[in-house]
Amino acid sequence: MSTKTHWESVYQTKPAESVSWYAPHLRESLRYVTQAAAGKDVAIIDVGGGESTLVDDLVNEGYSDITVLDIAVTALEVTRRRLGPLGAHVKWMAADVLEVDLPVGAYDIWHDRAVFHFLTNDDQRRRYVAQVLKALKPGGFAIVGAFGPEGPEKCSGLQVSRYAPGELHGAFGEPFELLGSSVEQHTTPSGAPQQFVYCYCRRATS
Repeated sequence: MSTKTHWESVYQTKPAESVSWYAPHLRESLRYVTQAAAGKDVAIIDVGGGESTLVDDLVNEGYSDITVLDIAVTALEVTRRRLGPLGAHVKWMAADVLEVDLPVGAYDIWHDRAVFHFLTNDDQRRRYVAQVLKALKPGGFAIVGAFGPEGPEKCSGLQVSRYAPGELHGAFGEPFELLGSSVEQHTTPSGAPQQFVYCYCRRATS
């Protein structure tokens, strides 16, 4: 089964509020975006943000240049319907982040709380980082959340990689200066704990 088929199946068979990573508000993500944003007109891309509620909060906070990328068309459609007219100016991109031809230097902020821990080999991680370097403006900010050392070993039937803060930053390397990190204990809809690690980085200006 292809990655796209897998995720389309997940989103077609499970309500958005039932998946383990669901949260009504991604407070840690929003905190970092607010910290990184020089103004409400900064260009933000939320990678793997298909059914995430982050876009709702960004729109409600007045951010005007938001792109949501997800491999699953079904997930994007759920969020488009949820936002209704409020999402009129959101750009929706149905694509695999490892394959899509992203615009060069288009984004001030790259956010991901859903994809990176599913990349379980070095080649996938290198391709992902190359995409960040291509799409993020020099001096732009990368906010990446992934499962922490005490997080699950599998999610939605797929193997995942788990990271301590230093390991997560290390996967991105020297082009990214680590500005901050944090550990979040997310509670799943079923009440189980799920550990996330966040790294907040700035891309080098040259």
